[in-house]
Amino acid sequence: MNSEQERERLKEEYKEHYRKIRDAKDKLRRSKYVQNVNQAMQKMNADDLLSSVDDFLGSVRSKMANFEARLDVAMDQFLEDEQGQAELDEEMKKVKMRDTLKEIKREMGLLYNEIEQQAENMNVEKTVGKKQDAGKDSPDEK
Repeated sequence: MNSEQERERLKEEYKEHYRKIRDAKDKLRRSKYVQNVNQAMQKMNADDLLSSVDDFLGSVRSKMANFEARLDVAMDQFLEDEQGQAELDEEMKKVKMRDTLKEIKREMGLLYNEIEQQAENMNVEKTVGKKQDAGKDSPDEK
């Protein structure tokens, strides 16, 4: 039993030792990171930094102006196309109305011819639209 207690005690000491080593390595890694950041900050020249920021902003402004111009051109083209489409739609409506009117007139002519043929088949005398002889009495006079 004594040896088992001794073994547990040693085990705890080793664990503590390894925890301290791990903590020391973490502190070293963090201090190296801070040191690298500090060195980079010291190496930076404020003028170079401002110059690079100005160049970057100039580039962004240039790209934005380019995009805005392209957007304006696209919107103008869209509006022109929309107006052209409206004119085209109006022309299409007119053509469709003309075609419909022609179709109605043609159908009316066919209907009129069909009525005349039926009247001929029935031996009915046409009175409407027929020229009356000047010497004959009108149907109203009796």
